[in-house]
Amino acid sequence: MAKSTNQKLKILYLMKILLDRTDEEHRMSLKEIIASLGEYDIAAERKSVYDDMEALKAYGVDIEGAKDKTGYGYYVNSRLFEMPELKLLVDVVQSSKFITYKKSEQLIKKVESLASNHDAHLLQRQVYVSKRIKTMNESIYYNVDKIHTAISEGKKISFLYFEWQVNFEGKEKIKKNYKKAGARYLISPWSLTWDNENYYMIGFDSESDCIKHYRVDKMLEIRVEDALRDGRETFEKLDMAAYSQKVFGMFGGIEEMVSLKFANHLIGVVMDRFGADVFLRKEDTHHFVVTAKVENSPQFLAWVFALGAGVEILSPINVKQDFIHMIESAKKLYE
Repeated sequence: MAKSTNQKLKILYLMKILLDRTDEEHRMSLKEIIASLGEYDIAAERKSVYDDMEALKAYGVDIEGAKDKTGYGYYVNSRLFEMPELKLLVDVVQSSKFITYKKSEQLIKKVESLASNHDAHLLQRQVYVSKRIKTMNESIYYNVDKIHTAISEGKKISFLYFEWQVNFEGKEKIKKNYKKAGARYLISPWSLTWDNENYYMIGFDSESDCIKHYRVDKMLEIRVEDALRDGRETFEKLDMAAYSQKVFGMFGGIEEMVSLKFANHLIGVVMDRFGADVFLRKEDTHHFVVTAKVENSPQFLAWVFALGAGVEILSPINVKQDFIHMIESAKKLYE
């Protein structure tokens, strides 16, 4: 009997069968394994399958054999990723606003392939894309890759940047409004950071001689340029964690040293926002005061407002006035 063209791939198909179809709860007898190889037009004898499984063990595939009420069977005992780790990966993909519906489904399918067919359904039970907001920019997945490439190669990038704008005159009620009248930005990328469910690229703007950040899902047509990036000296001095803490929601503003009085029960909120090294002192039995650098922005003021009577801005006076103005402006809408 002539051997099929797949015969030379026997050991690879054997590994695929064991990885796809077996786990601790689902074993395959030698007879079932040989029959499964036959599905790929591969003839196999018992001894050659034994030999191939020993070779796969030597390669690192954790194949075990055990007897149960149905007889003796073989299975893959452990894998590169355990099921709790795969569930965690699926949860991260599902909860990430910056990954589109389409890309979420594609990534989850790939994560499922890391489990056995029997365990994949445990991931599928978690696979739902709810009606939460997801980015509309399908290219973000590749944008991140290009930015990482530029960072590793020490190159500048250029891109278009937009914001959403209402458009009641046209067919589409929402349209892209390109910043800088559609001219390309030229920025030296230094870092990517995750903040408030959005991905941001932090880079150096040579023209303005300062650090700036951009939402990755609003960047289009990214190109890695030949020009070497600048701003090394500035970024070597930058504490990225501290930068993320003081820039609330990545809304830019004027940097201020602000003092805030908090009720004691809000200490966890303060730690989450400013970190354990923030400077604080006791104010009275029920309150403490935090002094920290923040960028005074609408997002910062909204964060203070959301904490209600549990926090009070003590200084500087201009930040207090900005807060009062925000409250008064909002109040006028309801009068």
